[in-house]
Parts: sequence; structure tokens; C-alpha cells
Amino acid sequence: MTSTPSLDLGAGATPALIELVGVEKVFRTGQIDYRALRGVDLSIADGDMVAVVGPSGSGKSTILNMITGIDRPTIGTVEFDGERLDQLSEEQLAVWRGANVGIIFQFFQLLPTLSALENAVLPLDFLRRGSKRERFDRARHNLELVGLGDKVDHLPAELSGGEQQRVAIARSMAADPRLIVGDEPTGNLDTVTAGEMFELLERLNAEGKTILFVTHDRELAAKARRVIEVRDGLVVDDARPR
Repeated sequence: MTSTPSLDLGAGATPALIELVGVEKVFRTGQIDYRALRGVDLSIADGDMVAVVGPSGSGKSTILNMITGIDRPTIGTVEFDGERLDQLSEEQLAVWRGANVGIIFQFFQLLPTLSALENAVLPLDFLRRGSKRERFDRARHNLELVGLGDKVDHLPAELSGGEQQRVAIARSMAADPRLIVGDEPTGNLDTVTAGEMFELLERLNAEGKTILFVTHDRELAAKARRVIEVRDGLVVDDARPR
């Protein structure tokens, strides 16, 4: 792999959507401080597909949490399209996240008593965007896009793992976010199903979505446009395998 400086966009490059500058994160447990991030500078262009890899405890998920506003830096700045996320209140962050970020979890995080359709509509209900009929129409459309148009009324327990992850992807698309992030989005799936999930992410990326995902799967990461390696709270490699 050929490393490239994380902040050098180059002439004519797509403008950055996400900027982390000098980001440090210290977690305190009792009297013990743990430095999860030790000065991360990172720029991600609008429309890119980025995989974040590294050993357990390296800081991968902490970076993801900074970018999605789930966590705040101890030192440094986090910007999304020029807006300082680290300066927003928790309420402002919740509204911003609902409108701009779709999140896909390893274990799906579907509500077991709700149908696939009801799970897929939840972000729109939270944002109160459009009428109830419009929200359900959009959720149904997203389920059709991920190949579950015939299972909108099924409960999560009535779906396979791959189908549940498809519902999670449909849910992440609900508010038409600019950024879709995945925390080990294929980690709980078999190889074939994981490949199908990645094809869905590639399709969303081709439609203009910025995709960012954390993974332990190096083969999966190599399919991304860009691979960022994190170790001991630092970005140690930034490469474009394809």
C-alpha cells in the first residue's frame, strides 16, 4: 500500500466533509486516565468510502464516536461540513445526528417487538419529518431497495441475520443522510452474506453517500477506496488500495 498524508486533499480533490484536528480523548476510570486517542488529524472527503482498521483497543471506535458526535474530544476539534460538532450541545448533536448520519451496528439493534417496516421508519419518527404516510412510504421504499419489499411486516425474530442487517441498512437510510457509518457492520454475518452487505454499501457510495466503517476484516477493508490504520490512539497508515 502507498501511504498518503491524511490532510493533503490535493489539487482538484473533493472538499472534506469531515475534519479531525489534533483530537485527543482521555477516559477516566476512578483515578486512572486512559488516552484512547493521542492526537489524530484526519480528513475525509465527501463521497469517499473509508475503512478503519486496527487491533482491539487501538482507538477505532473512539474515532467513529468522535465523527458521529457520540463522544467529544478532550482536546482538538471535530468538524462536519464546516460545523464544529465539539461545540454543539447534546440536544443539538442529537438533532444533527438524526439528520446527517445513518448508523449500522454489528448486532443490528432492531427493536424486537416492531416489524421491519416499523424499525425502518424510526429515524423519521424521531425527526418528525413529513406526514405519517410519507414516512412509512419512504421506509417501505428503502426496504425494497435492500431486497426486503416482501418482508416489511416480519418481526426481527422471523428474519435471518443477513435480513436483519438489511433492515438496519434501510433504517440508516431513512433520513437520506450524507454519512453512513458502520461499527463492524458485517462482523456478525457469514462470508457470503457479508459480501452481499458490502455490495449494498458500495451501491450507496456510488449514489453519493460517504461511507465509513470499522472492521477487523482486512479483506473487506481492502475493498474500500481508502484504508486508515489506527494503533495506540494514532493514525499510523492511510492508504488507497484501489
